[in-house]
Amino acid sequence: MITAPTSDQDIFTLSAPDPALWKLYLIRALFTGPGVIFVLPYLYFRYHTLRYTFDEEGIHMRVGILYRREVNLTYARIQDIHLRSGVIQRWLGLADIQIQTASGSADAELIIEGFKEYGRIRDFLYTRMRGYHAAGRSLPNESSETAAASTNPNAEMIALLQTIRDELRQTRESLSKSRPPE
Repeated sequence: MITAPTSDQDIFTLSAPDPALWKLYLIRALFTGPGVIFVLPYLYFRYHTLRYTFDEEGIHMRVGILYRREVNLTYARIQDIHLRSGVIQRWLGLADIQIQTASGSADAELIIEGFKEYGRIRDFLYTRMRGYHAAGRSLPNESSETAAASTNPNAEMIALLQTIRDELRQTRESLSKSRPPE
């Protein structure tokens, strides 16, 4: 029995998709009718070669036998995360995690599929993309204002504005120190 991950370390151990993904692939292949002869071998090899690696730097995906595709994506490049699941996926307890970057493409840069822990993975990725540390520590430059603002629905915007304010203040101070007296 596969248990749901309870910590970041458990996310780091995920690599192969859940067997429910193979069931989903079988159902999709059957929907192609006579095309099942061509689609089923492709999906079989896709399922058996699909591997993900989650580490401190980012996500790595590898799939394929004849044509290998590898995607390496750092957490800092992640711009947005979407969950998508159809009726059959929901019935099997699966969802696709679509990860978008600032690459200019409308399509997802990486799609993580085949994990029943999709909600936990999404939360893990959100935490990593926002720069929090795995040990549950806060950001190094987090002030009490930011901590108090976290209860506000606009906390992310407030934190960003406070960071901009602090950087502008530092820039102004360094410019005033380097300017010769008039």
